[in-house]
Amino acid sequence: MAVRFFSEDTNYLLKDKRKISSWLADVVKSEGHELVDLNIILVSDDHLHKMNVDFLSHDTLTDIITFENTVVPSQIEGELYISIDRVKDNAAKLSIDLIDELHRVMVHGVLHLCGYGDKSPKKKAIMREKEDLFLKKRKKHF
Repeated sequence: MAVRFFSEDTNYLLKDKRKISSWLADVVKSEGHELVDLNIILVSDDHLHKMNVDFLSHDTLTDIITFENTVVPSQIEGELYISIDRVKDNAAKLSIDLIDELHRVMVHGVLHLCGYGDKSPKKKAIMREKEDLFLKKRKKHF
């Protein structure tokens, strides 16, 4: 299992990387997969906006873009690009801690890698249920 953390175009310093790695590995295992390789890259709004336009042709701000690199279906490999600016703004709007929102976005990306979608109301509801479940379970790691 390899979870690596990077920052590009932001000065945000992520704490508890080992705990986050362990928690996300448990999420993947709970979903019946093996975590092989996961890169989590924290970026600015500008950086992620450019990626959104270049790779997805979406001219909007977003909090996360997930790239799946999985070769073997039961093994999870991918990259999560997360806008720390969006996460900060969303946390402020929701009146929640930044780290709680950041963890939600991280687990959201991991759930995408596990095969969950969010393009319909039903799929969004399932995704939110899963996020809530695994956010509760993270207490075991933190």
